[in-house]
Amino acid sequence: MFRIPRFLAPTTTVHAHCDLPCGIYDPEQARIEAESCYKIIEKMGANDDKTFTARAIGIKEQRADLAKHHLDVLWHDYFKPEHLDKVPNLHELFWNATKQVSKVKASTDIADARKLLDLIDEIDAAWKATGGEEKTRVAGRPA
Repeated sequence: MFRIPRFLAPTTTVHAHCDLPCGIYDPEQARIEAESCYKIIEKMGANDDKTFTARAIGIKEQRADLAKHHLDVLWHDYFKPEHLDKVPNLHELFWNATKQVSKVKASTDIADARKLLDLIDEIDAAWKATGGEEKTRVAGRPA
């Protein structure tokens, strides 16, 4: 068996939403992560335990990173230039949403998390307006 010389072996592992691309896109993925951030902030406000708070902040930051990842995949892989006809503010909407994710990551203000959810709702409306539900989901998805 041949062995690859060490200097030819890959040194970086790359991860992506989908290497095909698979064509399955849905803002719901980002929304679930954003809802987790909202609920974590809510629970932190009702708790005085410093250990709980430290753990909650770490988990909230992970969920925020995932929300941003899912928004980025949707923005870069699903939406195309022709979608700007139906959603002229598309780039500004995503810009604001991804900036809001960063704010949620650094904040414990529930209003910041609520604003992120509102922006994701706008992205969901844009996705639906461009046929996202019919184009990117498997038939039989529950309503």
